[in-house]
Amino acid sequence: MCAVVLPSSRPPLARMIRIHEILQDGRDTNCTKLAEQLEVSTKTIMRDLAFMRDQLDLPAEYDARTFTWRYAYPVRNFPTVQISEGELLALLVAQKALEQYKGTPYHDQLAHAFEKLSSGLNERISFSPRGTLQNISFHQAGLGRSDLKLFEKLSRAVNESHEVAFDYKKPQSRETEPRRVQPYHLANRESVWYLVGHDLDRQALRTFALGRMRGLAVTARHFERPADFSPAKFFGKAFGAFVGTGDYRIVIRFSATAADQIRERFWHESQETRELPDGGLEFTVQLGGLDEILRWTLGWAGEAEVLAPPELRDLVRSKAEATVRRYAAAPGRRKR
Repeated sequence: MCAVVLPSSRPPLARMIRIHEILQDGRDTNCTKLAEQLEVSTKTIMRDLAFMRDQLDLPAEYDARTFTWRYAYPVRNFPTVQISEGELLALLVAQKALEQYKGTPYHDQLAHAFEKLSSGLNERISFSPRGTLQNISFHQAGLGRSDLKLFEKLSRAVNESHEVAFDYKKPQSRETEPRRVQPYHLANRESVWYLVGHDLDRQALRTFALGRMRGLAVTARHFERPADFSPAKFFGKAFGAFVGTGDYRIVIRFSATAADQIRERFWHESQETRELPDGGLEFTVQLGGLDEILRWTLGWAGEAEVLAPPELRDLVRSKAEATVRRYAAAPGRRKR
C-alpha cells in the first residue's frame, strides 16, 4: 500500500506524462513498479500521483484491495495547460484573427500550436464557440507578402547567429544590390516582416523588408550578436518600421472631427496629447525620421496641421500642393 503525500513542489512534467500513459493503457500498477520503471523513489511517485489527482484533476484512484493505481474512467489527453473558459474564448478569438494571415510566415506553425493547445482541453471544458465567433471578424489592409521558405531560412539564421547574403531591391529602385548582413532580429511592423541586422559593407544597422529580398543564402560564418542590442530600443524612435538618424519633436494639431480617432488608439511609445478648447487635440511624438509620419499626416488631409518641426510642415505643404496640381488637370493628364 502507498499512501498519498501532498507535493511540496511541482514534479517534472515528463515523468507525470509517462505515468499518465501507463494508467491510460489500463495496466494495473503500484508505486513500487512505477518507481522501478522511472528510476525514482516511491516517495517521488507518490508526490507525482498526488499532483496529478489534486492539481491536474486527473481521475487517478488507489484500490486498497489490490494495492494498485488506475484511472477511474478513460482519459484521452494529458492536461498540460490549465485554462478557464474565458481564456479559451480569448484563444479562439486569436485563432479567428490568424485566418487573415493564411499564406504568410508562421501561419501553419501557429495553427498547429493552437490545435495542440486546444486538444488537451476537451476533457476539462465543453464549449462551442461557433455562434459567438460568427459575430467577430478581422481585416487588415496591405498585409505584407513574404516567401515562407525565405522566412524559415532567415529565422534559423537569426536564431543560430549565421551571416546571410542576399540581393536587395530598395524602394523606387529598378535594380537589386548585394548585401551581406549579420541578422539580429525579425520584426513584424505594420503587417510587414522586416529583418534588422548589421550591414557588413556599410558597417551600420539596417532594416530590410523580406518581400524585397532575392536569393537568400545562409553562410557558415558565425557571429556574436551585441549584448546591448534591444529591438525595443532600436524601434524606439520609429513611427513604423524604419529608424532615422535624426531627433525630431513632432507636434500635430487635430481638429475636433478627427480628435476622437486619435484618442482611441495607441500610436507610439513616446506619444503625448493635450486637449484643446475647441475639442481638438494636440499630438506630440519624438521620432528619428520624418518619412513615415509624413505619410500618416497626409492621410488625415485637412483634419491635421503640423506645428513642428518646420521641416515636416514644409514637406506636408509641398505634397499638398503637388496633390492640388495633379487634381487640377484632366484625369490621366498632368500639367507641365
